[in-house]
Parts: sequence; structure tokens; C-alpha cells
Amino acid sequence: MKIITYNVNGIRSAINKNWLAWLQATDADVVCLQEIKATPDVLTDLHLVEALGYQHYWFPAEKKGYSGTAIFTKRTPNHIEYGCGIADFDREGRNVRVDFDEVSVMSVYFPSGSSGDERQVFKYRFLDEFGKYLTLLKVEHPRLIICGDYNICHRPIDIHNPKSNANSSGFLPEEREWMENFIESGFVDTFRHLNKEPHNYTWWSFRFNARAKNLGWRIDYAMASKELEDNIKRVAILPEARHSDHCPVLLEMEF
Repeated sequence: MKIITYNVNGIRSAINKNWLAWLQATDADVVCLQEIKATPDVLTDLHLVEALGYQHYWFPAEKKGYSGTAIFTKRTPNHIEYGCGIADFDREGRNVRVDFDEVSVMSVYFPSGSSGDERQVFKYRFLDEFGKYLTLLKVEHPRLIICGDYNICHRPIDIHNPKSNANSSGFLPEEREWMENFIESGFVDTFRHLNKEPHNYTWWSFRFNARAKNLGWRIDYAMASKELEDNIKRVAILPEARHSDHCPVLLEMEF
């Protein structure tokens, strides 16, 4: 099973950058999208998505042009779960999940706290409450892959300048501690499981020519429950895909 996670920073913008041709070339089985910033009814290209063999499940935010998640899949799921049952998070379209016989796959978009204190407080609440939700979910679905934009760099190796970003949202001690505890609770950072090299990032600021200089952050992850550790075949960050300020992460599982 080939799984891709991608914060597209606006699905319509990505499609205008030839994203559908890229999608066809990837031949992925499951595609987890974040920050779709659209509802499916405004997209005129869905027939092209379907022509590639994908079923598509959308969980947009109530606020137009903001947040939202979606999953495209070539395999018919046994069940689709929209949201987590926490109203504040579900209003922002933060997560959607598809369940198959051998695995459940979630697309999740963690809040950013970079716009100010109020959103940072919201982010901490999300980490606390959504984290508890995931703990219970893992009991119910022990073979679980949680893909998405976590808006957190886990360790210094995951950010281009850890010293100057020590007080930046996304690399704060409390956020990094949450990520450490989350992994310790029974998850595998699939990319780091197979790749220990530095300078591997998934997001770059639009400013300072950051992408060309590879001054980035690794904030997009495919986390797999420990039960799936032996099924991890290959993981790759795909920085050549340039439809967004993020790039996709590819995970191949063998069942």
C-alpha cells in the first residue's frame, strides 16, 4: 500500500500548478490531504480525480478558505470517520479517517500557533484533547497510521536552525515534549525509522528564498502504530513536488 500525505495549502491552487498530473504519476493508493481550503462543491476537477480511480472523502472547515482535510483512495474503505467528536476541532475540519481490513489511515491537520498567543493556547488544547482521543482510538484501531501536518518539529535535526527557533511556535519545548510522549505511547516516526540523515524538511517559508537554500522544517509525518513497524517498507520526502510551501511524504507499507 502506497500512502502519501501532503499539506497542499489550498487544493485549487495546487491543481492550478498541475497537481493532478503529479498525482497520476505517483500512483498512490491513499492520499491524505491537509489545508484543502475548499469544499468539494466548488471544485470543477473532481471528475478528473475520479478518472484516476480515486474515491474522495472531504472534511472541510466551516470557515470558507480555511483549514480542512481530505482523503483520496483507490481502495474502498470499510468505514469513513469524519472528525473526532470535539466541536472546536471538527468545525475546523481537522481530521478524517478511512478504515481498511489491514490498516486505518488518518489525515490530520494540527493547528498552527504562529499567528499569536490565542492560537498557541488553542494548539496546546488540541494537543491535550486530541492526544487523548488518539490514545483511545489506538485501542480500538491498533493498526493505525496518522498522516499529516503536525506543525511540530520533533528534534533539532528536524529544523534548519534549532538555536534561533528555540522560542518559535512549532519548536517550543512543550510541543516537542508532546511529540516525544506521543511516540513513546506506541507510535513510529516512519521517516526517522529508516532515515537518520539531517537536512530533510517538508516545509519552507515563502520568505528569504528558504526553499532554494533548504532552510526548512520537518513538520509533516506519517506516524504508524508500533504494531505496524514490521510492515514499513519505504519512506521518502518528495521535495521536488512544488505545489505548496509544504512537500509530500511517501510511505510504502507491505501487508
